[in-house]
Amino acid sequence: MTLVLAWNNVRTNRMGFAASFAAVVLAVMLVGGSGLVVVGAATRAELNGIMGLLVLSAVVSGFVSIFVVAGILSLHVLRQRRTWALLRSVGMTPRQVSRLITAEALVVAVLANVAGCVLAVPYAALMAAFMQMTGLAPGGVPVEVTTGPFIVALVVGLAVTLLAARVAARKAVGVGPLEVLRDSAVQRRLLPWPRAVAGGAALAGGAVLLWLVPQVKLKSAAPTALGATMVLCVGASALGPVAVRGMGWLLGAVAARLDPGAGMLARSSLVAQPRRAMSAASPVMLTVALACTFLFAVETTDAAAGVTRTGPSVWVAPMLVGSAVVYTVISVLNSTAMTMAERAGEIRLLRTVGTKPRQLTRAVCWETLIVTCAGTLLGTGIAASSLAMLGKAETGELRFAYSLPQYAGLVLICTLSGLAGGLAATRRARHGALLPD
Repeated sequence: MTLVLAWNNVRTNRMGFAASFAAVVLAVMLVGGSGLVVVGAATRAELNGIMGLLVLSAVVSGFVSIFVVAGILSLHVLRQRRTWALLRSVGMTPRQVSRLITAEALVVAVLANVAGCVLAVPYAALMAAFMQMTGLAPGGVPVEVTTGPFIVALVVGLAVTLLAARVAARKAVGVGPLEVLRDSAVQRRLLPWPRAVAGGAALAGGAVLLWLVPQVKLKSAAPTALGATMVLCVGASALGPVAVRGMGWLLGAVAARLDPGAGMLARSSLVAQPRRAMSAASPVMLTVALACTFLFAVETTDAAAGVTRTGPSVWVAPMLVGSAVVYTVISVLNSTAMTMAERAGEIRLLRTVGTKPRQLTRAVCWETLIVTCAGTLLGTGIAASSLAMLGKAETGELRFAYSLPQYAGLVLICTLSGLAGGLAATRRARHGALLPD
């Protein structure tokens, strides 16, 4: 009965589950496709030199997939808290609501896993062709369909989806029905204690890894720095609402001074709902932190060794980080669109009291820019910490090489993705009928 109801809910609310479905599809595709390339390269002795790079790329793809899927699915489930509260008010128990949320996630996960496994094969073939074209694997990488990578991808897709749904379900049913149905824009608990403990533990673990970067062997310094970046991203994502509220207050004050009406609206929204803002800032932070660590770690190592890359070796860093960056940029668009869509009712209410669509458009832009700036600052700080310790391991000094055009291009892509998602998600609320469909 629960599965039937879950299937009907997914089928009748396809647009609501679209972002979660796309996130899981891309996650399974990334993990499965990367695994197929790794398995194919392992069969060729001449490819042993790039096996480490391929394995590292697969690990990063898996980490990004887990991070993004958990965030987007949790955001979707929490957006439906009023629905769950309504079900509880008509007699459903918290356990039944939790089972329904889990069943919906299971339906999405099964459908997305099938689609992701189908796409994993052409993705692996595309990666192999790219490596051959750039000269990283002149003889090509054989891509054979084997069960191992698909099993890993399926386990990752199902486990992450169900875990994210269970965590979100506990939050959704942990509040009384009448309290959830109240119209309140302010979050009562900025940082629940389990989240604070998990975030603090992750930050402590990241700090330990940073300390270890100059202590380990030189060949292990870069992987250790990358591990520190990943762990710090987890900690920053958990504790991020506190930072986002502070940044929103400061940056929002600047926006309010430059554009009093729209800037004040953006600032008020960020200060009132920092956890919602952090949901959109997290993918930006992850993109900037991972991409900068990858790209500039290679430049830092080359600068320390006095090496100038030419030919195929130029493509090493972009190949390692490219797929993950594309995935996280898509998640930036999805997350921003979902968080802004949640504000449709607020935007219509503002229109009824005289706020013009042009002012609302500027407010959405200001809010998106501030959230992107917050995510960029967090990601930059994480990457800079890891790269500085890597520089100390390489040269004995807390310095690292970087490329300002690459960094600016990365931030610009995240900003444009966020603006596109936010403006598209709020277009109907800003210009359409005052009453929802």
